[in-house]
Amino acid sequence: MQLIALIQIFIISIYVKSTQENNLSEENEEYLRFPSNFLLGAATAAYQIEGAWNVSDKGESIWDRFTHEGNDRIVKNETGDVACDSYHKFREDISLLKQVGADAYRFSLSWPRILPNGFSNKVSKDGIKYYHNLIDELLANDIEPIVTLYHWDLPQILEDAGGWLNPLVIDWFVDYARIAFKEYAPKVKKFITLNEPSDNCIHVYAMGIHAPGKLSLHGIGEYICADNMLKAHARVYRMYQNEFKNTYNGSLGINVHSRNFYPKHENDSESAKIAFQFAIGWILHPIYSEKGDYPDLMKRMIAIKSQQQGYLRSRLPELDAYWINYIRGTSDFIAINHYTSVRVEQGNVELEPSFYNDQGLIRDQDPTWEGTISVWLKIIPEGFGIILRKLAAEYNNPPMYITENGVSGQNTPDDDHRVTYFEKYLKEMLICIHRDKVNIKGYLVWSFLDSLEWERGYGEPFGIVYVNFTDPERKRTLKKSAHWWQKVIKYRSLKIPTHENVSTITAP
Repeated sequence: MQLIALIQIFIISIYVKSTQENNLSEENEEYLRFPSNFLLGAATAAYQIEGAWNVSDKGESIWDRFTHEGNDRIVKNETGDVACDSYHKFREDISLLKQVGADAYRFSLSWPRILPNGFSNKVSKDGIKYYHNLIDELLANDIEPIVTLYHWDLPQILEDAGGWLNPLVIDWFVDYARIAFKEYAPKVKKFITLNEPSDNCIHVYAMGIHAPGKLSLHGIGEYICADNMLKAHARVYRMYQNEFKNTYNGSLGINVHSRNFYPKHENDSESAKIAFQFAIGWILHPIYSEKGDYPDLMKRMIAIKSQQQGYLRSRLPELDAYWINYIRGTSDFIAINHYTSVRVEQGNVELEPSFYNDQGLIRDQDPTWEGTISVWLKIIPEGFGIILRKLAAEYNNPPMYITENGVSGQNTPDDDHRVTYFEKYLKEMLICIHRDKVNIKGYLVWSFLDSLEWERGYGEPFGIVYVNFTDPERKRTLKKSAHWWQKVIKYRSLKIPTHENVSTITAP
């Protein structure tokens, strides 16, 4: 009981500290400045912006197939066939990045653009050349490329062979990664293996809303998928470490989607603990904890549920001693995606079995939190600070990069709300850096361009650059938020001189 009381006091103190942080920032100008050598930039993903889905010898991806099948699984049955047409307009995009002043640009490689049939026996010369041209153009403009190997666009032919449920996908991913490293590691110093592996698997198998949309495997598919992704990440890291790291002095990290979990009721810190271990510890615990392996709490809860449901063994695959030792330590940094927070309380959701049901939690969001046009995204900046401090405390304060953070809005260049969102969230991050010594090395806006937001189509854009999707030329326009970022990067501070304040800027 004494331990529980201490935990409750700690949580309350963190919350009180967070509610005071905006004032703290205003009182201490140093807290508004970015550290020296801190990377500021923006991020995108291949399927969401490139278009050119069947140009040259590019193979079909699972998102090509998923969107082309229609069935209203994507809002208005929209596709990424053309998207922002960045495949043809990447030089214009980089010119805009340069205009904003970005230090870095995170983008992803399209696996089927590089390996048209998914396997390493056929490499596309055009696909390889496209990314060389993109990287070279970035470097020529003093913008650091940060490359994600996989952002959800698996070659369809590999999905036909079982995709992330087939353990052979580990070898296929290593083969693909080796080709990418051979080509781009001399130029690229930061790689990310997989974007949000746990969320990707949950969206496909527990929710059925992302390609290839296999809801019928809920409760089993998401765990097999993430298990294979974790092993694939580790294999790629060891390969990179042995064959490329020392030669090119680069680094490779793992990506997670980090929400903050608030207990809905007082005296219920256990709910937030469970939610964290399932959502974030699931991927980070085997890599960063001393013990390795999946979190004990997660293993125990899934095993109990599986037994109650009549399964002969836990639906969560077991990591044996070999994999525990092999996976531990396989990341040079954590790439963190963050948007919002949720509340959790004890209770069961209906979909049984499933990742959500196994936690015995019900999630919602406080109706008093500020909303956006995306029903899932509430603006709760203090949650950002809380989760960053928790990650630092839980995993020995490893190097971290914020690789996605942003907010949706109406389809217009006039986006004052986005500026306000960035100001609030960045203040929380800078307090973590300056006061709490959280080891954050960079921040990348999601997203640079308005783009296809997966199952939500084009109607909930996140970009700081407006893209006119009714224009065949996909005309780009810098939004107010892009002009604001231009000043923030110029002064390396959230304190912008009055004569250059964004409020004086009229959106084009």
